[in-house]
Amino acid sequence: MQPFPWFDAAIIVALILLNGVLAMSELAIVSSRRPRLRGLASSGSRGAAAALRLAADPAKFLSSAQIGITLVAIINGAFSGEQLADPVAQRLALWFGLAPPTAHDVGLGLVIVIITYVSLIIGELVPKQFALRSPEAIATAVGPAMELLTKVAAPFAWFLDKSSALVFRMLGQRRDANHVVTEEELRSVVAEAETAGIIEESERQMISGIMRLADRRVRGIMTPRGEIEWIDADMSDAQIRAQLAASPHTRLPVARGTVDDIIGVLQARDVVQALIEGRPLDLGALARPAPVLPDVIDAVDALAVLRDADIPIALVHDEYGHFEGIVTPADLLAAIAGEFRSDVDDASDPPAVERDDGSWLFSGALPADEMAERLGFDLPDDRDYETVAGFVLEHFRHLPETGEAFSLKRWKFEIADMDGRKVDKVLASPLRTV
Repeated sequence: MQPFPWFDAAIIVALILLNGVLAMSELAIVSSRRPRLRGLASSGSRGAAAALRLAADPAKFLSSAQIGITLVAIINGAFSGEQLADPVAQRLALWFGLAPPTAHDVGLGLVIVIITYVSLIIGELVPKQFALRSPEAIATAVGPAMELLTKVAAPFAWFLDKSSALVFRMLGQRRDANHVVTEEELRSVVAEAETAGIIEESERQMISGIMRLADRRVRGIMTPRGEIEWIDADMSDAQIRAQLAASPHTRLPVARGTVDDIIGVLQARDVVQALIEGRPLDLGALARPAPVLPDVIDAVDALAVLRDADIPIALVHDEYGHFEGIVTPADLLAAIAGEFRSDVDDASDPPAVERDDGSWLFSGALPADEMAERLGFDLPDDRDYETVAGFVLEHFRHLPETGEAFSLKRWKFEIADMDGRKVDKVLASPLRTV
């Protein structure tokens, strides 16, 4: 009986490990995040730069990697069967008394099963799990070697690339489809990051707020005209002093007689300077002009206007030129981070309250997209409303009364309270499935 070929077994193990390195490298480079690789490359990492070049031409790289993996698998299968089958068959015949032909067939099958099992574990599954855990680090480490392999296998890779392109054309498909991350996928990534403990709940809420802000129109975040505190330019000095002393704001719109006739915005520091210099309080002269925005522009565009304005308050008008409200940086920040305590009446209720039975009580003034996010459904992109009140009015098509209800998206929406003609509270209850 010939001795067991341990050296040949070591070669087979080495081929399995080489297969694992190729599989790990392939998945690491494909799944690496490009911004992180660019950051590493800009800091001088040659491996990251090589990985970026490989990722820029995935068809050529994947063809080269697959050539290496397939070649290693073929060599390993042929070599293991040739070198190990007979020694294993001899030992089976000796230990179990099998006939030589039977021992050879059983030995060959046993070698194939063991090599296949070890190849799957050591040559595929474990390396790929390593690649998914640290794709950028592994891609940086193997980048130069894989780039060299790609250059060596370039002629074969070219042939495979053209062949795969032909198959795609025969199927009527485009191989170079651009995979764009959708907003829903981005929200899922953020939610997974919160679940994994990578970001805090407050951070997730702010990220969601920023994404919502980009989808909102300015009329959805402005302070409506009915809630604006303004000052009359025709007031006496004593009245001006009393109102400024009682107001929590450092900037106030200045109007003549009615809020619809705003002439500018008054800053408290301008009033203080006028008092120090002993000048009369002429609000018309002290008021500064404010930019005017249409109510349909995006909130992000409003942010750009406020950033460049001399005074960070913009007047919002509708398409007919009617004054609708004002928007400030505080409104934009509140849309991202939530209302500040100093801006909310202590006696008022929270805008959204989840109850013990799983239902939600919403304020009619709450932005509709915040309500939809809490309830787990999407609103149409072409909607004409911005608040929960607008959402229910869109479905009722009339001024509802307390107790009226409708069902939508597995939820029952009921008018819980009306404040005159304004929808004040809406109760959303999950529908019971039978």
